[in-house]
Amino acid sequence: MTNRMLQGKRVRLRAPEPSDIDTFCRWENDTKAWDCGSTLAPMSRRQIERYVENYSADLIGDRQLRLVIEDMADNTALGALDLFDFDPLNSRCGIGIIIDEDARGKGIATEALSLVADYGRRHLGLHQLWCHVACDNNASRRLFAGAGFKMTGCLRQWLRRRDTYVDVEIYQLVL
Repeated sequence: MTNRMLQGKRVRLRAPEPSDIDTFCRWENDTKAWDCGSTLAPMSRRQIERYVENYSADLIGDRQLRLVIEDMADNTALGALDLFDFDPLNSRCGIGIIIDEDARGKGIATEALSLVADYGRRHLGLHQLWCHVACDNNASRRLFAGAGFKMTGCLRQWLRRRDTYVDVEIYQLVL
């Protein structure tokens, strides 16, 4: 029986599977995406295999949770949502999202954010989701603002981009 809370009109959210390993390798080793986080080096296939093999889906114990965004029409992995820095005392969690380059601009991320917000509120008991978005990442800024997140602050010169630094905006969604 499918959990309707994790299923939308076009996508569902699910746990990582061994069949996702090659896709994760491509996403994790895409140097264009490294500017969005703190990745400095490629990940080996074996590292990603171990991650999937040992994935526990235990937000409480691990303080993080990865959900694959899957196309319901053909069961293709279109992206992933990461909940991280889970703070049970204050009922909040950081959120990050990656969408496969071929699936961008089609509303996939918006639907996935809506699903995870509902899941966070109704099932995980979260009060708030937050994220950091580089000020030059206009697509992500539009995504989070369009999903109801409010820009509540700015971290000046937060991310290093080779020879310069860029600001990061803080977005929050009170559930």
